[in-house]
Amino acid sequence: MSETTTTVPFFSGAASVRRDWPRLEARIREVAASGRFTSGPVTAELETAIAERTGARHAVAVANGTDALVILLRAAGIGPGDEVIVPAYTFFATASCVLHVGAQPVLVDVLPGSYAMDPERAEAAITPRTKAIMPVHLFSQMADMEVLRDLADRHGLMLLEDSAEGIDMRAGGVHAGLWGSGGVLSFFPTKTLGSLGDAGMLLTDDDRIAARARRLRQHGQDTEGEYVHEEIGWNSRCDELQSAFLLHRLERLTEETERRAELAARYDRLLAPLAGKVTTPWIAPAKTPGNQVYYVYLVECDRRDELAAHLEAHGVGTEIYYPRPLTEQPLLAPLPGSRHPVPVAAAASRRALALPLYPDLTDAQADHVAGLIHAFYGAAS
Repeated sequence: MSETTTTVPFFSGAASVRRDWPRLEARIREVAASGRFTSGPVTAELETAIAERTGARHAVAVANGTDALVILLRAAGIGPGDEVIVPAYTFFATASCVLHVGAQPVLVDVLPGSYAMDPERAEAAITPRTKAIMPVHLFSQMADMEVLRDLADRHGLMLLEDSAEGIDMRAGGVHAGLWGSGGVLSFFPTKTLGSLGDAGMLLTDDDRIAARARRLRQHGQDTEGEYVHEEIGWNSRCDELQSAFLLHRLERLTEETERRAELAARYDRLLAPLAGKVTTPWIAPAKTPGNQVYYVYLVECDRRDELAAHLEAHGVGTEIYYPRPLTEQPLLAPLPGSRHPVPVAAAASRRALALPLYPDLTDAQADHVAGLIHAFYGAAS
C-alpha cells in the first residue's frame, strides 16, 4: 500500500451507506410518503428501541446531543444560583450546557488514562451551592459511577451524566446515563451510533424528568398541537428521516461495536513495540467493572503535534481530543469554577491524539496508520 496514494480519513461511513442503500432508500421513501417529518411514529419507534436496548424507563428524542444535555439539566431543576461539577477534560458543550440553564460549571481534574472525573477532586470542589455532579464517559469507557454515586449520595447531590458517547457502555449491568437522575446520547454522525446529521436522546428512569423533557423539547407545551405553554422550552424535535436511519443503524450496532473492538485490539498489538513513546488505551480499575465501547481510539504520544502533521502529510486524518482543558477556554477561564488546578487534563491536552477508528476502516488501513507511526518514531530515534 503506497504512502503517496493511500488516504485514510479520520472517519467515513460512506461504504456502509453504499452497502445498505437499498434498505435505507426504502425507509426514506416510507417517511416521505407519510407526510410526517418530525416527532412522528418513526421517532416514537426509535425511542422505544433505545429504551429497550439501554434499559431506560424513558428515552426522549431531541434534535441533537447538546439539546439533550441542556434539556436534561433544566428538567432536573438545575438553574441560576446552582453549581454543577464537571470534568475539565471534555468537549466544550459539557460546560456550556450548564451555562445555558443559568448555572455555573465547576471544573475539576480527571484521572490519568480513563480521562474520567477524579472523585477526590470533585469532592474537594463541593460548596453549599453545589447541586449536581456530572461526569462524562469519554472515548471507550465509563467513569467510576459507583464511587461517584456514593459521593453524590453522601453530599445530597444530584448525579447526572454526560453520556453522549456512551451507547452500549455499561457498568455492573447498568447502562451509561442511568446511574443517577438521567443521561444523554448523541447521534452525531461520527458517534458509535451515528445519524445522517444531528440527533440526540435523553435517558432517564425518572417520570417527572421525562415528562418535563418532553414538554421542554416542544416550546414548553404538554401536548403538541394544543398550543398551551407552561414554560419556556426549545424547538428540539427529532427528524423522522434521522430516526429511520438510526433504526437501521441500530440493527448493525452490535456488529459494528465488535468491529471497533477488533480494530482497537489490532492497534494495541501494532503499537505495543512503541511503548514509552506511544501509550495505548487501558481499562481503568473500578469497583464495578464495565465494558469498553471504542467510540474513539485515543493514544498519548511524544511530539504529538509533529506526529499528527506527519500522518496528515501521508493522507491520514487524526483529531486532537482535546487541545486544551476547559479551564483554558476563553469563555470559561474567568469563571470562579475554573480556578481548580487540572494538571492531568493539561498534560493530556498536550499528548492525546485520536487515530482513525470506525467500522468501515479496513485492517490494511489500520496497518498503514500504525506503520506510519512506527516510521515517524523510527526516523526520530
